[in-house]
Amino acid sequence: MNTFLDSDLELLKTKGISVETCTEQLNRFAAGFPFLQIEKAAAINDGILKIETSHIDHYIQFWTDFLAEKKKIVKFVPASGAASRMFKNLFEFIDGESDTPASDFEKKFFSEIEYFAFYEALNTICFHNEGRTIPQLIEAGEYKTIVRNLLEEKGLNYQNLPKGLLLFHRYPDEVRTPVQEHLAEGAAYAANNEGEVNIHFTVSTEHRKLFEQHVKEKLAILATKNNLHYHVSFSEQKPSTDTLAADADNQPFREDGKLLFRPGGHGALIENLNDINADVVFIKNIDNVTTDKLKKPTITYKRLLAGILVQTQKQIFGFLHELDNKEISDAKLEVIKQFCASRLSIHNPAIAGYSREELIQYLHNKLNRPLRVCGMVKNEGEPGGGPYIAVNTDGTASPQILESSQIDTSDPEKVELMKKATHFNPVDLVCAIKDYNGKKFDLPKYVDKNTGFISSKSKSGKELKALELPGLWNGAMSDWNTIFVDTPVETFSPVKTVNDLLRPEHQ
Repeated sequence: MNTFLDSDLELLKTKGISVETCTEQLNRFAAGFPFLQIEKAAAINDGILKIETSHIDHYIQFWTDFLAEKKKIVKFVPASGAASRMFKNLFEFIDGESDTPASDFEKKFFSEIEYFAFYEALNTICFHNEGRTIPQLIEAGEYKTIVRNLLEEKGLNYQNLPKGLLLFHRYPDEVRTPVQEHLAEGAAYAANNEGEVNIHFTVSTEHRKLFEQHVKEKLAILATKNNLHYHVSFSEQKPSTDTLAADADNQPFREDGKLLFRPGGHGALIENLNDINADVVFIKNIDNVTTDKLKKPTITYKRLLAGILVQTQKQIFGFLHELDNKEISDAKLEVIKQFCASRLSIHNPAIAGYSREELIQYLHNKLNRPLRVCGMVKNEGEPGGGPYIAVNTDGTASPQILESSQIDTSDPEKVELMKKATHFNPVDLVCAIKDYNGKKFDLPKYVDKNTGFISSKSKSGKELKALELPGLWNGAMSDWNTIFVDTPVETFSPVKTVNDLLRPEHQ
């Protein structure tokens, strides 16, 4: 039995977290999270929709027509991620014994350093701090000095900045950050017919002012260039979504007698998404951007995904209104049942035994929930997390985006299913979050709490257990209706390491 001190209760009250929630989290540390039961990896024509090139314009027209209805569209960009992980290899170089580049990664970084968008800024700061340019420092063999000026506070301070504010792309007349690229990209598919673009960034508290200042400096130029009016907003993960850390005995981890809480991971952003009042929301990670000359496939397929979303939503709304009429025909019920199976890939072995009333209630319940259309890219690397058909708590099976940690890799059968996975999840979502009566769904109600993660961390030299909430596009959207769509790899341009910026899509 966990007893919380008076000081604990005060802290919980400040953060907006209940004792019940903390107790539930501690119980979760003890019990763990169950692996998800998966039926199969989704594949083209078996859980993944493939749209022929000749039909793309047909779906894009649905999006164009939808925009004419004066709907509110928001582009939602998780942007709180720190850039430090991008520079893992460079930190290792600084701490290593060799003063000259030894690994292939290090050699590539220095041999192509002038192609980075941040080169001019780094060269300027090196000359200011060291009295020498980058070529002069390289000539003198002072490679680590260059890296320190890139990462440390005395230089560009990239080790302490969020990824969204790094210089990613160089153009003839400017150098752009991921934030600027998202603003430019959003103008191409998320602008309404009144010329308004709504973009929302989730940011960390420590970096919010930097984001706000950056947008303030750059927005006017972009708005004039695109002849659009931008509405840019920001939010932070809520303190109420922090999770309690536990010790090895699954008791509350304390530091100087005080409970330790940790951020709940990107799954916490379901609360931020729930605060968005919009008809359609695009979701894409901050580092998944490319240059203007290569944006065309991204823009085309974003419009395609949105077209599929609004066309499907229109069908669902029509069915729900018909299901409200108890005189609905058996023939129509059969049509709706087939729609759930073919379009939404929802399968229920028990449905054959339902009475007419049970079937109406079941179909209404399954259709009246948030809807998302997710782009899926062919997997050319290692098998792992991606699109699967998974079994839900009610016995039905439906499309789910899973991480490999949610799958029991000790089961040879499940490993074989993972090996057969043809696609992975690039985080390319378009979401409809209002019901057929125009009321916004309460999104936290659709989270599967059994899909979180437990990881091992350390704090002040002590081991601790950390709990991550169900991921935003994983368990946090578990009970949404989901459609997977095959999209080309050209729509996926992430930056996981600094050298990724040397790839063609970032040059």
